[in-house]
Amino acid sequence: MAHHTSLADTRVLLTGGTTGIGRATLKLLSNEGARVVAFGRHREDLDDAIAAAGSGDVTGLVADVATKESVDRVFAAVDDRLGGLDILIACAALGAQPLHEMADEDWRYVIDTNLVGYLACAREAIKRMDESVGGHLLFVGSISAEIKAEGESVYSATKAGVQAFAETLRKEVASRNIRVSVVQPGSVATDMQECSEEEKRQAVEREEMLHADEVAEAILFVLTRSAATDIVNLRIEPRLQKTS
Repeated sequence: MAHHTSLADTRVLLTGGTTGIGRATLKLLSNEGARVVAFGRHREDLDDAIAAAGSGDVTGLVADVATKESVDRVFAAVDDRLGGLDILIACAALGAQPLHEMADEDWRYVIDTNLVGYLACAREAIKRMDESVGGHLLFVGSISAEIKAEGESVYSATKAGVQAFAETLRKEVASRNIRVSVVQPGSVATDMQECSEEEKRQAVEREEMLHADEVAEAILFVLTRSAATDIVNLRIEPRLQKTS
């Protein structure tokens, strides 16, 4: 860990910080001494996540990344509480059914959450990153962008969009001293999975799913490399990942 970079007092915005990977990441960031603004759509989940994060410097908001009004409100809180931004972790996402099985408003909402929300938050984050200090944009993507499993047409489209966006944006903001990374998890035992808690537990035991904590640790690894190290894509999946 000779080149480990401390996150103490680092100013972080975490989207989707209330459940699953986001919740696990929030706890690690708090333990590292980061100053975090996190948000999610539901008050009960938000309160639970902040309580689990411990006594760190964490500000929580109920907000929906799919709406401009919420994004504006979140960044007003970033300005008020943090006075700038060093790291954006975009993690808020929804699962989806095949396109033809979804109502029009439902598949559009998934795209607004999983893709448009990432772009909106990245745009506002870049405005607040000091070029002399630099910054880091980390997007939680998915191996769905590559495996394109049946039943995931909408979800895969959003994650492929995130991947293309991140790899292109990286070239556009390099001169501003901003790094861009994507962490691509495989199957993770989170609320997004359409199975029972017992089924998820068994899948983890069979090494077919990851714990959310394992992905959070991968996120922390990416964020704590030296300034000379740029992790562009990090793919993490269970040993027996289903790919169809």
